[in-house]
Amino acid sequence: MAKKSMIAREVKREKLVKQYAAKRAALKAITNDKEKPVEERFKATLELAKLPRNSAAVRLHNRCQLTGRPHAYYRKLKISRIALRDLGSNGEIPGMVKSSW
Repeated sequence: MAKKSMIAREVKREKLVKQYAAKRAALKAITNDKEKPVEERFKATLELAKLPRNSAAVRLHNRCQLTGRPHAYYRKLKISRIALRDLGSNGEIPGMVKSSW
């Protein structure tokens, strides 16, 4: 199980990303628009820099929904390999059998 503080930090980041998504997208659109004057684009860049760093989607990290583990994460299932193995061993995933030889 991951530390509760790390899981809470990730939840806080997700909340910030959702909160600032529209504003960040608008500023990025201005910044990337080559038709706009350089001064306006530069001003948008400065405004973008004033936003909280944790509001950037790049800072999010995938974590297992069951354990909070950040590594060995399966995107399709949204769980880690260890959680997947435990669920498979307990017979909680239909069609999955833990092999041994």
